[in-house]
Amino acid sequence: MIRQYIATFYSHFGAVRFKRERTAEGIPAKMMPVPRTLSASCGTCVFFEAEYPPAEDPYGEVEQIVEVYEDRYLTVYRAGEA
Repeated sequence: MIRQYIATFYSHFGAVRFKRERTAEGIPAKMMPVPRTLSASCGTCVFFEAEYPPAEDPYGEVEQIVEVYEDRYLTVYRAGEA
């Protein structure tokens, strides 16, 4: 099942790299401003659709990943949480 996700980042560069990686994997992704209800350091997020979010953040640039579910956001990854 394809789900919708939003990833937020500590820097704009991290968002650009994340979008490039998703696109190279054949995953539709686009950069956009972070929704007001989500906290973000750089103000740019990446909206993408996939079965699952990425399993790891090798560059340490992702602040959080949320699943877009109906009219709310469900946190699936937050930096610093194991």
